[in-house]
Amino acid sequence: MKELDTVRLISDFENVKAGTIGVIVCEYDGTTFEVEFFDNKGDTIDVITTPSELLSLEGSYNKTDS
Repeated sequence: MKELDTVRLISDFENVKAGTIGVIVCEYDGTTFEVEFFDNKGDTIDVITTPSELLSLEGSYNKTDS
């Protein structure tokens, strides 16, 4: 997982429920990520430092040159 990848929370963590989708906004050390989580309307729920074992990769961000 890397910055800008889409992830899903696999267990409840902090005030965010399992199944919530988020985007990695910062990778700290490969085992901990700052993730911005969103509700089903696309509004931010919270930004939380999250251990990788609680995240499932949903989509990989691939930068393409224009």
